[in-house]
Amino acid sequence: MKLTGNTIFITGGGSGIGRGLAEAFHRRGNKVIISGRRRNHLDDVIAANPGMASIELDITDPSSIARAAAQLISDYPDLNVLINNAGIMQPDDSAGHVDDALMVSTIETNLMGPVRMTAALIDHLKSKQDATVAYTSSVLAFVPLAFTAVYSSTKAALHSYVLSQRFMLRDTSVRVLEIAPPWVRTDLMNSREAEQAMQLDAFIEQMFDVLATNEEEILVDVAKPMRANPGPDEHAFVGSFNAQMMEVFAG
Repeated sequence: MKLTGNTIFITGGGSGIGRGLAEAFHRRGNKVIISGRRRNHLDDVIAANPGMASIELDITDPSSIARAAAQLISDYPDLNVLINNAGIMQPDDSAGHVDDALMVSTIETNLMGPVRMTAALIDHLKSKQDATVAYTSSVLAFVPLAFTAVYSSTKAALHSYVLSQRFMLRDTSVRVLEIAPPWVRTDLMNSREAEQAMQLDAFIEQMFDVLATNEEEILVDVAKPMRANPGPDEHAFVGSFNAQMMEVFAG
């Protein structure tokens, strides 16, 4: 991916990985527009990064997506990169009652939102050279975390969608990338202080090393064992992984 000279829209850019991405691209001289539902978070990022811009967006609301897309095309006609980063993660209990509101909001945010956002901008992006659509999925797309079953399922579905969209856009100017982070120190699942999680700055730095290549899956080294899902031994691997994570969160 071209790392400079872009006009980039990042959903969920007010905190965590989204903010890290926005600031890293901003430092490299790109025009960056971030979005999110929390105005105060967006304002904090903009204040810390003069020249960056923001728009409010509810990624679960089709009308909000349509308004944002129209504003982006009007105000930033050079837009050539979309990074679908907004996401939520909450624990659930697939062995018992799964809260319906939790399930719906997770699917709308993590899966339907990125699909809708890309659909709203894809014709515009096709008209640009060096265009990119990127999705932040997760290593949990490949090895689910059992007590976030709905979240893990949305990321697996997003991975599948990326594969299809990449194929369908193969003869256009649009590249489709998947960023699959490992456990990173962010506000998701209160992971900011988790010792086992990767530091955000280190993740962003290593991720940009991969972005600079022609790779279509953006994986830092620590994420690669999870991506190398062991086929017929998948069940045992998933069981071992989840037993380990249960001990981590129990402790």
